[in-house]
Amino acid sequence: MQKEIIITRVFNAPTELVWKAFTDSDLVMRWWGPDKFTSPSANINFHEGKASIICMRAPKEFGGQDMYNVWAYKKIVPLERIEYIQNLSDENGNSVDPIKLGLPADFPKDIETIVTFKKSGTDKTEITFIEIGDFGQMFHLAKLGLEQCLDKMLSIFNKS
Repeated sequence: MQKEIIITRVFNAPTELVWKAFTDSDLVMRWWGPDKFTSPSANINFHEGKASIICMRAPKEFGGQDMYNVWAYKKIVPLERIEYIQNLSDENGNSVDPIKLGLPADFPKDIETIVTFKKSGTDKTEITFIEIGDFGQMFHLAKLGLEQCLDKMLSIFNKS
């Protein structure tokens, strides 16, 4: 059954800067992955009809393996909206069945992702991140993982 994960965060940064968190590989590597996970590479090809390949590395206590995500862009409205499909892949962007990575059989192969950007005052930006998929038993972990990613992103921009 399709479910939506919806998370909103407000950043102490102008929209142009927060937008870069999705288009600049160095910034993506700073926030992609839940707590204790790292992102050692992000090959960003940020154009409609193209795809980015982002690596997420598990901490040693979780096996230390690299897992890759493809973000296949469907629609990009500069500084307003990004729509893409997330898939698990190999390092070359070829789709990988989640079961082969040790995930439950009901983990979604396609996760529709929508990110919207809204200016809030002169120097603040609100983003809403929506993931749509048949998450099954992974729903709560997927939500927690996304919340942790966005908290990492907040730490990039919300310096005191």
